[in-house]
Amino acid sequence: MKYILVAFLSMCLTFSSLAQDWSHNYLQAKEAATKEHKFILVNFSGSDWCGPCIRLHKEVFTTDAFIKVANEKLILVNADFPRYKKNQLPAAQQKINESLADQFNTKGIFPLTVLVAADGKIIKSWDGFPSSIESFNEDLQQTIQDNQ
Repeated sequence: MKYILVAFLSMCLTFSSLAQDWSHNYLQAKEAATKEHKFILVNFSGSDWCGPCIRLHKEVFTTDAFIKVANEKLILVNADFPRYKKNQLPAAQQKINESLADQFNTKGIFPLTVLVAADGKIIKSWDGFPSSIESFNEDLQQTIQDNQ
């Protein structure tokens, strides 16, 4: 019984340390960012074809340093552009993602991560997979701090 309780508590702690879910609705993210006094982090990815995009989500966005900053300072938005038919998004979501790309990713870079103020102003962007996960997290934290 003790082992079950320990396993359950461990699982709860693990889930509580995860960053909030990635939204797919930029307009709702703007409202939340304004209300909560947070920044918006928009990530453009190709979840089923872009190796660096997949790595970014698995290796960077799951780090404790990123999760801490995300929970405290960010509203997360993922603009996904899958290519395989089985992974296609609903037409309405595709339209939303294309609109975001027109606004923030006119060059079609994947992955592209953009830090946006609640008013929609681009603060900084990072293209590709970072050369150092630690330096990305530090740069993100410093950029947020400098723009508060």
